[in-house]
Amino acid sequence: PPRSTLFPYTTLFRSLKFLALAAIPALCVAQYMIWFYAPIEATMGLVQKVFYLHMPMAIWSFVSFLVVFVASLMYLVRRTAFWDALAGSAAEIGVLFSGLALITGSIWGRAAWNVWWTWDPRLTTTLIMWFVYAGYLLLRSSPMGGERRALVCAVLGVVAFLDVPLVFYSARLWRSVHPAVFGRQGGGLEPEMLHTLLAGMAAVGLLWICLLLTRHGQERLAGRLAALRSRFLDTDS
Repeated sequence: PPRSTLFPYTTLFRSLKFLALAAIPALCVAQYMIWFYAPIEATMGLVQKVFYLHMPMAIWSFVSFLVVFVASLMYLVRRTAFWDALAGSAAEIGVLFSGLALITGSIWGRAAWNVWWTWDPRLTTTLIMWFVYAGYLLLRSSPMGGERRALVCAVLGVVAFLDVPLVFYSARLWRSVHPAVFGRQGGGLEPEMLHTLLAGMAAVGLLWICLLLTRHGQERLAGRLAALRSRFLDTDS
C-alpha cells in the first residue's frame, strides 16, 4: 500500500514508544511502593499486597468494558470499522484484566477467607461478566460475514455492559464478604496504602492505554490490508 495510506498507523506506533517509556518507569515505581513504601497489613501480612495488583486490574477491566459499550453504540450509529475494531480491542484487554483480577482475588481470598473461591455476589457476577465477554470474543472470531458479525457483536457489546454496574455495586446491594474499598472516605486505608493503590492504578492505566492503542492499530491495519488484498484479487481475476 502507498505510504500515505499507512501514515496514520505508522504515526500511532511511533507515539506508542513514548507511552511505553512512561509506562515502564511508572510500573517500576508502583512495584517499589508496593514492597517498600506501603506498610504490611497487620492481619493478612504480605499476602495483602496482592490487593495493589487486584484492584487496578479490576478497575481497568471495567473501563475496558465501558469502551466496548461506547464503541458498540457508535458502530450501531456510524457502521464504521474504526468503532468495531475499538470494541474488539477493548474487549480483549478487558477479558485479560478481569481474568487477572479473578486470579489475584482468589489468592487474596485464600488468605482472608481460607478458601480459593466462594459464591459471593461480587465474585459470582464478576465470573459471569468474564464468561459473557469471553463469549463476545468467540463470536468475533466466528466465520460469520464481516458486516453481519460486527453488527451482532455490537448488539452484544451493548447488552453485555448491563452486568458491569451490577458487578461494581454487588457488594453494596447484597450481603457480601468482599470489601467495598471505596465505601467510605479513603476506604479505611492508611495514607501510604492509598498512595500505593493510586500509583498502581495510574501505572496500570498507562499500560492499558498502550495495549488498547496497539491492538486497535493492529486491527485497523489488518482490516485495511485485508481490504487491499481483496481488491487486488478481484482486479487480478
